Amino acid sequence: MSDWDAAKYHRISDPQLAWGRSVAARLAPAPGERILDLGCGTGRLTEEIAATPGIFVVGLDRSAAMVQEAEARRPVRGLTPVTYVRADGAGLPFVDAFDAVFSTATFHWILDHDGLFRNVHTALKKGGRFVAQGGGSGNLEQLYGRARRLMRSPYYARFFTSWSEPLHFENVADTERRLRSAGFETLDVSLVFAPVPFDRPEAYAEFVAAVCLRHHLDCLPAGDRDGFMNRLTDEATADDPPLTLDYWRLNISARKARA
Repeated sequence: MSDWDAAKYHRISDPQLAWGRSVAARLAPAPGERILDLGCGTGRLTEEIAATPGIFVVGLDRSAAMVQEAEARRPVRGLTPVTYVRADGAGLPFVDAFDAVFSTATFHWILDHDGLFRNVHTALKKGGRFVAQGGGSGNLEQLYGRARRLMRSPYYARFFTSWSEPLHFENVADTERRLRSAGFETLDVSLVFAPVPFDRPEAYAEFVAAVCLRHHLDCLPAGDRDGFMNRLTDEATADDPPLTLDYWRLNISARKARA
């Protein structure tokens, strides 16, 4: 499976940045805190969080391309107290290390949420905060439903015989259960609708191909990818409202026990 086109993601990821800023407002970092940005991507939001005086941030991503892009785009090395590392969220190499773990637009890419939450709990200091958002139940169902139907069509089905879903969109009740099982308390979990419209078919297709369907397109020969995307974009153009992605965001706030 190919890695992200990190430079393109950095350019087109304004929706993720906007969601992330709302989650960062809930984080409310305080001077002296050490914070883990789990799934930092190209570091757009990581650097903003680290700009708070007295904050030290570790930006972590399992994508080598994302980490390299984040390092390359640092405004001035050493200007903000950030360290970037490559690691998997379901296998964090930290114990009692952070006052807060922050994440946005990442958890739906991690299939093992039980392991994820146990790792986050272990990485936090006593009393540490866990503030996150990812794709939740129903996320992009219109887009992915259309993609599944197209994948099963006579022409495309041969390319998806070994297909397995790379994403996991969880609901509120199961998330709360997993958080409690991992040892968290003071839970606040919610699901909110966050549609993202595009003003041009070209912008819609570029975003969807780079962010939402990159694994699907990896299964296709290069010469068939434009046709696959054109079919989906034409259907989205006929929607009401047109060219709108039906995002659902799962918000998480929790705390590790102080004792």
